[in-house]
Amino acid sequence: MTSFRSDDVAGEAPPADAVAPRDSTADAPTSVARLNATIRDFVARWNTVWVEGEITSWNLRGGNVFARMKDTRSDAQVSLRVWSTVRARIPADLGVGDHVIAAVKADYFVKAGDFSFIVSSMKPVGLGDQLERLEKLRVQLRHEGLFAAERKKPLPFLPHVIGLITGERSDAEKDVHRNAELRWPHVRFRTEHAAVQGDRCVPETLAALERLDADPDVDVIVIARGGGDPQTLLGFSDERLIRAVAAARTPVVSAIGHENDHPLLDDVADLRASTPTDAAKRVVPDVGEQRALIAQLRSRATSRVSQRIAHDIAQLEQLRSRPVLRSPEPVIERRAQEVFLLAARGRDAVTRGVERAGRHTDELRASLRALSPAATLARGYAIAHLDGGVILRDAADAEAGTALTVTLDRGSIRATSEGEIGEGTAPVSE
Repeated sequence: MTSFRSDDVAGEAPPADAVAPRDSTADAPTSVARLNATIRDFVARWNTVWVEGEITSWNLRGGNVFARMKDTRSDAQVSLRVWSTVRARIPADLGVGDHVIAAVKADYFVKAGDFSFIVSSMKPVGLGDQLERLEKLRVQLRHEGLFAAERKKPLPFLPHVIGLITGERSDAEKDVHRNAELRWPHVRFRTEHAAVQGDRCVPETLAALERLDADPDVDVIVIARGGGDPQTLLGFSDERLIRAVAAARTPVVSAIGHENDHPLLDDVADLRASTPTDAAKRVVPDVGEQRALIAQLRSRATSRVSQRIAHDIAQLEQLRSRPVLRSPEPVIERRAQEVFLLAARGRDAVTRGVERAGRHTDELRASLRALSPAATLARGYAIAHLDGGVILRDAADAEAGTALTVTLDRGSIRATSEGEIGEGTAPVSE
């Protein structure tokens, strides 16, 4: 493709005596013109490529178009220039938000030092192609488990604060606020405005989601938009947004309000509402219904308690009507006589037991006295001890001069052994 540029005007060529960029040094730098010309010559050797993306800017100036295109899955962007001769051959209704395929060739404008791509052909991507890509992505995300019911978080019964992501001054914002406040007048919102279509939709929605998810006061997040055609809802099927919603700690409600060809956000959200109004009804209870429920529960509780009290009173009256409770004196008198007899028997048994124990104790005491060493001493016997308290049992152990202690019935005396007595001497008998 050949096009006219102001850079090609005579006199724009770099000075021939300028140092080439590859030979430049601190003492011999190259010129800006020589540097830009070198870049242009290098870029001019690149071939034409086909690129796919979304138009984010489309400005018409003097028949030429100065545009920008962004990648549909990231924030990468490029500048495009469509000269009037090419513009006449492409669809006239192309504009911001369109998904297109373009044949582009890199170009570097020497005078401004501006890098861009010159468009030689451009055509819109069919909606069917885009929906086919979304279906493939839907299958992939479902296979990863992002749409599984068991990973969806339950919504709180009555959220303290509702986080709302929607377009500024949009009907969706008004619908959510109005219907939620009608159901629960004291409901609180933290609203984050974001673009709901175009190139700003995904980054602004992601930023708003991150801020609300980090707020500990926010109990549920609603992403709302008042419907639209599938083309304008593509931002709510962006893979980055889908994965961010799946990773959010706060429950997320999708309220895009589009029944057919619903975006992927509906599948990954913890709850899908058909419209922003439906979202307001799903995230807060109706105060009138809750009051009616409380009144019903109070009535049922009162009825149950009344029935229980009436039943207990009837049982008490039935017990009181029995003869034994109506006139308990005969029963008490009969039982009193039985208690008196049992007490008398108990006293007799205890008395006999004490007497038997006393007699047995006297017998044991007499036996103990008979066997006691004291009784033996009382009959005239004595016990001789050597020094150290050892009882003398053998006369041979007390040689002449051995000191002895002799214990009698009453008291003890000191004695000295004169040796063993001969065998002819008879012991003293009692």
